[in-house]
Parts: sequence; C-alpha cells; structure tokens
Amino acid sequence: MIEEIRISDLGVIGDATLELGPGFTVVTGETGAGKTMIVTALGLLLGARADAGSVRRGAPNAVVEGRWDLPDHAAVAERVEDAGGTVEDGELILTRTVSAEGRSRATVGGRTAPVAVLGELADQLVTVHGQSDQIRLTSAAAQRAALDGFGGAAVEKALAKYVAVYDAWQQHTGDLETLTRDRDERLAEAARLREASAEIEAADPQPGEDTELAERAERLGNLEDLRLSAGLAHEAVSSESLDGPDVIGLVESARRAIERVASVDPALQPVLEQLTELGIQASEASASLSSYIGSLEPEAGHDLELINERRALLAGLTRKYGESVEDVIAAGQRASDRLLELDGDDDRIVQLQQAVESDRAALEAAGTVLTKVRAKAATELAKRVTAELKSLAMAGATLVVEVTDAGEFRRHGRDQVAILLQPHSGTDPRPIGKGASGGELSRVMLAIEVVMAGSTTVPTFVFDEVDAGVGGAAAIEIGRRLAALAERTQVIVVTHLAQVAAFANNHLNVVKDASGAVTSSSVRRLEGDDRLQEMARLLSGLGDSASGMEHARELLQVAGRSA
Repeated sequence: MIEEIRISDLGVIGDATLELGPGFTVVTGETGAGKTMIVTALGLLLGARADAGSVRRGAPNAVVEGRWDLPDHAAVAERVEDAGGTVEDGELILTRTVSAEGRSRATVGGRTAPVAVLGELADQLVTVHGQSDQIRLTSAAAQRAALDGFGGAAVEKALAKYVAVYDAWQQHTGDLETLTRDRDERLAEAARLREASAEIEAADPQPGEDTELAERAERLGNLEDLRLSAGLAHEAVSSESLDGPDVIGLVESARRAIERVASVDPALQPVLEQLTELGIQASEASASLSSYIGSLEPEAGHDLELINERRALLAGLTRKYGESVEDVIAAGQRASDRLLELDGDDDRIVQLQQAVESDRAALEAAGTVLTKVRAKAATELAKRVTAELKSLAMAGATLVVEVTDAGEFRRHGRDQVAILLQPHSGTDPRPIGKGASGGELSRVMLAIEVVMAGSTTVPTFVFDEVDAGVGGAAAIEIGRRLAALAERTQVIVVTHLAQVAAFANNHLNVVKDASGAVTSSSVRRLEGDDRLQEMARLLSGLGDSASGMEHARELLQVAGRSA
C-alpha cells in the first residue's frame, strides 16, 4: 500500500504531504484547491505522460515522491531489482520529476530508471478509476482475467488442465507441420546421403591408407635407382668378386694384424675390440642390404599402376567429403546415422498424426469444461454486480458478462469474455465505458471491484469523483461499499460528498490560500471538530453551520466513525 505521497510545485500545490496508510482515505477540498492534482501526482508516479503545463508557474520543476509498503510483493521487488533499484525492509520509493520544459525523469528504488518501468509497476501497485477513464477492465484480456480470478479454484483447475492439453497439442502440431512441410527436402537429402554412403562404402577407405600408398608409389617409381645404389653398397661392404677388396675383408685383415701383437701391448686391446665390433656390424649391414635388394622385386597386386589407380580414387573422395581419408570415413558414418533418422520420419509422422488427433479430442473436452465453469462464474458475477448497482443509484442498470465461442483454440481457452452494461431495461448491453457517464462508470467499476475484492491482487484502488451525479441514500451506499472494499485493500477516494467522506478512517483536506498572483495548496489531516466542519461545508457550503455540524455527526454515527 501507499504510505505517503510528497508533492512539490505541481499545479496549485506548492508543497504537500499526503499521509495515507491502510484502510479508506478520503480527500476533500474546495473547488480549485487541487484535489485533481493529487490524482495527477499519483498518475505521474505510475508512468503517466508528463505535461510541462502541470509544473507550477515560476518553478523549475515539479517533483512527486511516493513511498510504498510492500512486505509481501515479490513480483514488484523483482522488477525493481531488475531496474537496478532496491526495496529495503519492504519499502519502495518512487520519484518522478517534470521540468518546466517538459523533460521527465524517474527513479525507482533509489536508481534512475526509464519511465516505462513505472508503468510496468503500476499494474501491480494501483488501480485508478476516474473521470479520465483509467480503467483496468477495458481490454478483452483483462476482462477474461478478471472473470477467471472471480471464478476462483474451479476456473483455475479447469484452465490448468486445458493449458496442459493445449501445450501438448501445439507441440505435436508444430512437429508434424515441420516434418510434412520439409518432406521433399528430406527425400532429396536422403537420396544424396544414400549415394554418398554407397560410394564411400564401395571404396572402403582405411585410416592412413593415403599416406601408405604415397610412400609405396614413391618407392616403386624409383625402383631401379634403389636397386643400383643398394647393389653398389653391398658390393663395397661384401664383394662377391675374388679380385676386389671389400669392407668386411679389410676390417678382418686389420683385426688379425692387431690380434697378433695385442698381447705385447695392453693398449691395443681396446682397438682390437673395436675392430671386432666393426666386423660384426659390417656383416650385419651386408645382410640387411642383401635382404633389401631382395625386397625390391614388385609384389603381386601392388604394382605401381594399381597403386596410382587407388590413390586417384581416394583423391576423388577427399575432394567431395573432406581433406583426408579420415574425413571421408567420418562423412560416411554421418551419412549412415542421418539416413537412419530420416528413414524413421515416416513412422514419426504417423505417430504425430495420431497424437494430434488425440490432443484435439482432449482439447475439445477440456475447453468445454472450461467454458461451462466460466459461464457459471459469469452468471454469478453479473448477478452480484447488478445487485450492487441497485444500491448505487443505478437501479435500472444490469451488468452482463458474456462468454462466447471465439471460434478457435488459444492458450487461454476458446472463450471470448465481454463485460457489458445495460443502462436501462429495453436498451442493448454495451461495452462498459460506452454506455454510461463518467460518474456512472466509476460506480460500475466500484461495484465490480467490491464484488471481486476477494480475488484481486492489486493492493491499492483510487477513485476520482466516484460519487458524481448522486447524493442522499445512494451516496451513503457508495461510502459503505468503499469501506467494505477497504477492509481487504487500500482505498483512496477524491470526493465532494460528506456521505462518502463519513465512512473514511483517514480524512485529508486540500486547503488553498491566495498570496499575490500565486495560489498554493497544502494538505492536512482532519480530526475532531475540523473534520466535522469540513463535512458540514460539504453538506451546506458553510463550515460553521450548526445544522450542518449536527448532520455531519449523524453521518459519522451511521458510518460507525467518530470525529
């Protein structure tokens, strides 16, 4: 609820503080004193459009600050934190500044924020009903939400079941549309994948095969040079000619020569060992060269022509499917996996068609139940609001709540909800807001809010001139119902009727004074005789009228209030 509103240099109000608090607060004052500026100030805090003309003449800017007590309003606190502000100990402070040039600035929870944030918070903080027609039930969505809230647990349960079925139906329908819409593309993709898979499977490439084939091709392409060089090396190491020397023979001669004298000088023993080892290595090299020369004979099935043909095949595959044989193998695996997925689409389509049909039947049933529950709630809501209207000087008026088939399923149901007003018997019901005057409209909204008070989540209601055009017993009933509404939520009313003011537990009076060319107003809380005098003024135009004072006391007794 709103604890306090401070206003500075707004219209005729120079500096004023409205101490509100819980329950029913009424604001009264003489014509032109600035009562409307209070509603204007609240509108600015709730994101209304700024008007440079509302800044008091001669002042650089107008400032409005509101302090809210929000102990249990997590949604508001979360939005404030998203905007960079804070809600400390359940207290939220909103500020709006309007310059004389028309520029506007807002702060939310101590941090500067876009004015749009105030508008977002407004829907959760305050509902305003007034001559300017700031009415929360003007849209079809808001009227449907209001009816659902009034319907309580029965509507909530039916709606939850319907939404669950609707979401499943939408999911299955979307999946089915995607599969059927893309069927031609999937068939073409499957054909391409089958061709690729068959081509890769027929070639059967092996990991590292391209590197191995390149090495073998290089070897076979230089076969004669390899054989000649290896032969010369073998001849030098181990010559088969009886006339020429070779490495093995020379090393053996050297070893025998040292062996003969090694016993004479121990220093030659290491040399002998080296020559012995060298002879062994020369023999091993000769054997290796002999084996290598033998391996240079072309192997069956692996001649150079066949190898080059295989390399050309693999090169063609890598140009299509990757940069290496490994990429080609991976592409083949992906094609195989994707084909399994695509080949299962036909079965999936059949399953989805069956699911959509089943969902549709369930949706029809859930929608029918939801419509019945809403229609029952609509009848009760219309009945109770109409009864309220009879006590608010609208005896001939009837509220009509229509629940009709919108022709298609949506997430909120198949129903279209319309709240209509039949001002008099014999006239056609019309949308609220079009079939009544401003004062009547406020009373209609009051009746709706009173009936729906138990289901509302908005903590504050503001009514501007809700009593326009009524008086006497009807005005007393308006006051009585505002007091009843205030038992569940904070209510702030701008009024000119003592019959309404009598029911308030907090009476604020806008007082004006004239000083030179500038008129300023302030706000004070009335108690005791001050309140009686103000109510007497409202009744007779004379604050010191004895009869007016007596009548004011009587009204307070009727309302169960004390001065």
